[in-house]
Amino acid sequence: SPAGMALSVLLILLLSVLYEAVKMGKAVLLRRALLALPRSLSQEALTEPQEGDSSSAQGSSSLMAFPISFPRWFWFHVGQTLFHVVQVVLGYMVMLAVMSYNAWIFLGAIAGSTLGYFM
Repeated sequence: SPAGMALSVLLILLLSVLYEAVKMGKAVLLRRALLALPRSLSQEALTEPQEGDSSSAQGSSSLMAFPISFPRWFWFHVGQTLFHVVQVVLGYMVMLAVMSYNAWIFLGAIAGSTLGYFM
């Protein structure tokens, strides 16, 4: 039916916009993660708590091997991983819709990608 087709095109358009938004969010998160990395990438700098952390490293050296709280860059990496999974799932969903070889669905995907990039 024409209403179902219009709804399908709108859904693909929105999925394409969301794909572009996730792609931009991932880039912003990458920039923040790079700023959160310590200047020195030695093992000590990556496992030591940040200067402003409340949990001090006054314990034995065995506590340093297994830090209780992860550094900030680790949580940015977890966020990037989740954004990547969402981006891959959305990309495959849009690809499968386009592979239906329907011109209107294809145009909806192109329009959504264009609109998402523009926003």
